[in-house]
Amino acid sequence: MLRPRIIPCLLIQDGGLVKTVRFKDPKYVGDPINAVKIFNEKEADELIVLDIDATVLGIEPNYKQIAHLAAECRMPLCYGGGIRTAAQAKKIIALGVEKVAVSAAALENLALISEIAEEIGRQSVVVVLDVKQRLLSKGYDVWTHNGTRNTKRNVFEVAVEAEKLGAGEIVINSIDNDGRMKGYDIVLATKLRQAVRVPITVLGGAGSVADMGKIIEACGVVGVAAGSFFVFKGPYRAVLISYPSSLQKDQLLQSAL
Repeated sequence: MLRPRIIPCLLIQDGGLVKTVRFKDPKYVGDPINAVKIFNEKEADELIVLDIDATVLGIEPNYKQIAHLAAECRMPLCYGGGIRTAAQAKKIIALGVEKVAVSAAALENLALISEIAEEIGRQSVVVVLDVKQRLLSKGYDVWTHNGTRNTKRNVFEVAVEAEKLGAGEIVINSIDNDGRMKGYDIVLATKLRQAVRVPITVLGGAGSVADMGKIIEACGVVGVAAGSFFVFKGPYRAVLISYPSSLQKDQLLQSAL
């Protein structure tokens, strides 16, 4: 039986774990390996790790760090950052990673999605769409390079095209809500759920377990991902890694039934 997945999303910059607000002002919050160990103990459903330096700097994925993360991780691991070829994706999967995430490179060359899917299987291909709501009109544009480049492409059209080309999952990430911990964009999530048939994961804005429940209630069986909610505690945003209890997870599951 499929069930909602509760997924910590870790951002890596210069080898360290960071958190952003609206994709800006990254704050160092610790060592990624230590975070993985804690999420192992808390029995997280899945883990997303995104290197936010690699694409912007035009560098290769850090295979050594990926290998260390995969060796430590006892849950399904999705890695993204700097992947521009099917060969790179295959190498990352060979290190023990279950899924690879692509964004900017896939949007520049949509055929890359098919190439990677043929190499590692579509179930391991995740397309991450970072979006901002348009200021003067309704709708959402897809942005790349840490929210600095507007592709001026409609997010739902891109998601449908990515699915046709072989994406096995779509991650939708709200730049407007990133790090604010005031709730997900439910309109964005529900429209994406209606647009595609592949699994989706919603990221950007979680401030409570109740926020996750609202997405599951609105969209059914989806992934609910968060960053700040899992690493910050209290109004002063002290660093403290947490994860919902088994009881809270069971309650979220009931929301999807």
